[in-house]
Amino acid sequence: MSVNHPEITGIILVGGKSRRMGQDKTFLEIDGISLFDRVLAALRRNFTRILLVGDREERFAGYHLPLVPDIYPGSSLSGLYTGLYHAETEYVFVCSCDIPFPNPDMIGYLCSHLDGHDVVVPVHPYGYEPLFAVYGKMCLGPMRELLEQENYCVYDLYPHVNVRYATREELAPFDRDGRAFVNVNTPDELTAARKELPQ
Repeated sequence: MSVNHPEITGIILVGGKSRRMGQDKTFLEIDGISLFDRVLAALRRNFTRILLVGDREERFAGYHLPLVPDIYPGSSLSGLYTGLYHAETEYVFVCSCDIPFPNPDMIGYLCSHLDGHDVVVPVHPYGYEPLFAVYGKMCLGPMRELLEQENYCVYDLYPHVNVRYATREELAPFDRDGRAFVNVNTPDELTAARKELPQ
């Protein structure tokens, strides 16, 4: 069950260079729906405010969504910082545009379990998913310090803020098919994601 969260802005990071894919992956399609549109649909189930962070504004002109360029040179942490900096809400939910199967109910769950924390981040079998998580304005200072030190690792933010780690067990009901945290970065991963669709 998705719930609208007016106190949270949905952020989509669209500034990646897609080097491993060999082409812009934002509008590559799975079952006729682009990666970007898949993420946008999940976020629209939860948020009235949506902000894009990246460049090449002309790609997204038809969506009539606000887009802001990275404040610091491009990195995931920079995109996250930029979205949080520009958001008019105290919290943001950030999602990269290369997650083909984002679960809107999981997004709603994460946003409903802030409980005074600065960050709510999922834990999955390979670690954390920092680009499918909730962040608060209290993170801006520590993020800025990392960026000014040219440290672009989002994980290095966590020791400096109050983090709630959403465990694999509590998120399992939202990820019964194990696809929620699939990322598409290479042609092989795109092919595999297309094969995961029900026939």
